[in-house]
Amino acid sequence: MHHPRHRTRTTSAIAVAAAAALALAACSTAEAEPAASDPSAEEAHDHAGRLALAVEGGVVVLDADTLEQIGETVALDDDFVRVNPAGDGEHVFLSTSAGFEVLATGASTDADPALTGAVFEGAAPGHVVLHGGRTVLFDDATGDFWTFDADSLTDGAALPADVTAHESEAAHHGVAVELEDGTIVSTLGTEEARTGVRILDVDGTETARDESCPSVHGEGVAADEHVLIGCQDGVLLYGDGAFTKLDSPDEFGRVGNLYTTDESAIAFTDYRDDPDAEGNVLHRFGLVDTAAGTWQIVDLPEGVEYTWQTVERDHHGGLWFVGTDGQLHGIDESGELVASYPAIEAWENPIEWQTAHPYLVVEGHTAYVTDPDSLQIVAIDLDSGETLATASLDAAPNEMAFAG
Repeated sequence: MHHPRHRTRTTSAIAVAAAAALALAACSTAEAEPAASDPSAEEAHDHAGRLALAVEGGVVVLDADTLEQIGETVALDDDFVRVNPAGDGEHVFLSTSAGFEVLATGASTDADPALTGAVFEGAAPGHVVLHGGRTVLFDDATGDFWTFDADSLTDGAALPADVTAHESEAAHHGVAVELEDGTIVSTLGTEEARTGVRILDVDGTETARDESCPSVHGEGVAADEHVLIGCQDGVLLYGDGAFTKLDSPDEFGRVGNLYTTDESAIAFTDYRDDPDAEGNVLHRFGLVDTAAGTWQIVDLPEGVEYTWQTVERDHHGGLWFVGTDGQLHGIDESGELVASYPAIEAWENPIEWQTAHPYLVVEGHTAYVTDPDSLQIVAIDLDSGETLATASLDAAPNEMAFAG
């Protein structure tokens, strides 16, 4: 099982300096903005972002500017925990043995991080998908998934009042995404095989399906709500009410994770061309033009590889990844390598995907990179490559999510 990497919130530049930041609904206020001449009032409304890092037995929350730890480590019974943004700028979901647990990071309140007590119960919590202000949680143990408004989470134990529960035909490691008109794209499969996707209307009635996508995994939504799904032999596109299958150029060409933004028709994919390769590093990317219905394969320099958790998109369409050489690399929408910045020490191929290895989050003009080997995290300016902050950690970090 791999992590969904569908990121649409980040802004940065590959050779372009453009100031932009997402204004998340959870961070807004009904009060009037403070006057510019009142710096204390401005500061009171200017909450810093926070980073939630999974460590063995818990979650550590850091200030995204200083990288200093906020409060105590949030203790959990699980040694391996997954973290995903909830979509409201304040909360993150923790995938634990109890299900999807909700952590309030304090990004919008300046409070210390704490579990809210809210839990979407599931024996195998899997993908968390954010799109159009809606959040979808998928439980692999049952095939059940829940959809709700991202900003309806609270700091209490009650689940959002607008939660809608859906069922799959059978339990499988799957994923679903809700489009802006209420249409749902969800995977088809069983515990033995995954085959494709189905389309549900706002009433939950199936209107179409496509089963030409073996080992279906991962999703991404590009411009004009073109949905991409990864297959063992290519990419399945759904857009304008129709399916299009893009076959891999190699005999085996598996796509498992997709990297998209809502604004760009260009989508990147991971790409595995060797079914017998050990470990999780990859040396090629796929580049899909969802408007034209084409894709190409991008080769990386010799000796530069990546895993799904070292890749992120920015809002200008570029792709960033931390290579095994320890460099933070940038690729533009044409597939050209256009930036390489020192980030961390070189790292090795993790044989098991759960093994702690570098993790990348891009937010605004900043890249955050963890280094489990040295117990460090570094913040890097994407416009200049300058190191903005570095911090030592008490335990090896694994997955990471931004809230703010």
